[in-house]
Amino acid sequence: MKAFLILEDGTVFTGTSIGSAKEVISEIVFNTSMTGYLEVLTDPSYAGQAVVMTYPLIGNYGITPDMESEKPWPDGYIVRELSRLPSNFRCQGTIQDFLLKYDIPGIAGIDTRALTKILREKGTMNGMITTNEAFNVSEIIPKLKVYSTGKVVEKVTCSKKTVTGKGSYKVALMDFGAKKNIAESLVKRGCEVTIYPAHTPADEILADQPDGIMLSNGPGDPKECRGIVEELKKLYASDIPIFAICLGHQLMALANGADTHKLKYGHRGGNHPVKDLADNRVYISSQNHGYVVDTENLDPSVAVPAFVNVNDGTNEGLKYTGKNIFTVQFHPEACPGPQDSSYLFDRFIEMMGGNKNA
Repeated sequence: MKAFLILEDGTVFTGTSIGSAKEVISEIVFNTSMTGYLEVLTDPSYAGQAVVMTYPLIGNYGITPDMESEKPWPDGYIVRELSRLPSNFRCQGTIQDFLLKYDIPGIAGIDTRALTKILREKGTMNGMITTNEAFNVSEIIPKLKVYSTGKVVEKVTCSKKTVTGKGSYKVALMDFGAKKNIAESLVKRGCEVTIYPAHTPADEILADQPDGIMLSNGPGDPKECRGIVEELKKLYASDIPIFAICLGHQLMALANGADTHKLKYGHRGGNHPVKDLADNRVYISSQNHGYVVDTENLDPSVAVPAFVNVNDGTNEGLKYTGKNIFTVQFHPEACPGPQDSSYLFDRFIEMMGGNKNA
């Protein structure tokens, strides 16, 4: 069955339908990872977006037990070539069946290189995936221009408080769309992790007396999370160590008077270099974000830059002045991606240890 990708600038790509045949409008973003497509599909940060994989062959090892959440989250999936015969001793099925199971439409057989160049040159755009051959571009474009991902954190957060792991440290993990490996990275370092829904009041978290607080990744525009930002102000006022990743990093910055803005086409992939300004070392990181924190007017009495993106100079992390709080824009838990920056979890453990022994 034919499928079509229509961008809001009027560009049309024709390919083959994969997964569900339903029609969808979404924000079109690209990911440069060469492997880890299942972790990309199951990362809640992609809620409200359709993902273009720039690597030309996807699905060669099928579906394996590497999901970062209970289900896939993208609105759509766009690839150059979908492997028809996956081969791996851990393979449990094909991407085609996976997309069908979760009613996610996709398109294969298009020039993803050309599509990515358009998104890089013109910026992230909205688009429609459809199997309707009688589409009218002039009627579709106005619909694309008004689409917004909206408040997607509510869609991806957990519904109730849960506890995982046992250990010496009690960590409160705020779930804004948390990848599974964040909790697992803490558990394997001796933490008992309590996972809280995104809109849990700060007073409830503080009443549980955690040794540390973890703010997770998540989807969408951080400025849509006004209620969460207000609660983070209360957590900031406590003396509890806080470590934040991606959306959590942006929300903590907003809670302390900083601003955020949308990047032209975002950072998504497993090969982004970031420099740790404390030791002047460069690490390769896994990233997935479309927004960044502005540091031009950042008050140094509140926070100072801790990491910077080597490619474009944008902020990749903050260290809060006089507080046991540090935040990063990238993903130290990786999955998929390099493990270069996993040491940041060890830094968080040390912060909690100092706090407990004080």
